[in-house]
Amino acid sequence: MSITRNVSAKKQRALEVLIRLKRLYPEAPCTLDYETPVQLMVATILSAQCTDARVNMVTPALFRRFPDAAAFAGADLSELEELVRSTGFYRNKAKNIQAACRLIVERFGGEVPRTMEELLQLPGVARKTANVVSAHAFGVNLGVTVDTHVKRLAYRLGFTKNTEPVKIERDLMKLIPQPDWENWSIRLIYHGRAVCDARKPECDRCELADLCPSAFLAANPAKKVAAKS
Repeated sequence: MSITRNVSAKKQRALEVLIRLKRLYPEAPCTLDYETPVQLMVATILSAQCTDARVNMVTPALFRRFPDAAAFAGADLSELEELVRSTGFYRNKAKNIQAACRLIVERFGGEVPRTMEELLQLPGVARKTANVVSAHAFGVNLGVTVDTHVKRLAYRLGFTKNTEPVKIERDLMKLIPQPDWENWSIRLIYHGRAVCDARKPECDRCELADLCPSAFLAANPAKKVAAKS
């Protein structure tokens, strides 16, 4: 019975966090610039360990040169590498982008597939990229996008004890209604950038502090010591 109550309380707290995040960040668009599902997939692959701002500086020239899956599939790999060099890990990213686009052309008629199972067949596409593409290109929430911000905030807010993105995603999917899965992720990302910094979270000005176990422990260090002992 107590486990049921704890789960219910956690869900209610998550819903209140969602309500406040919607108030704090009323707009929750994808911060990557794109026009087609293929372009969004490519931009999301490039965003790994790179800022969206940097990706958006790279993609205009990239998409002019390679506007669709067929163009990426037939690209000269060295040229592709040079165009994405500044996003980091450029050789691996270029290789995956080309391999994914070749599979899209050969197996999916040049169109990005829409199911999680098919999306995960594409080189360079893990659940994070698949969730972003599905939600923003097709309007379907297949899961919760877990990046470094979401991972950090989900743990600090006490919504997961896991460290693996797939397990964190599973925990979060149980707490939030499916229509909010993607905008929940984006708003957590916004809050992570604006307030809940990785090294120095600004708990004193955080509007989620009263809902956050980590903020409580930060304000009550004696409780933190007692919890460890």
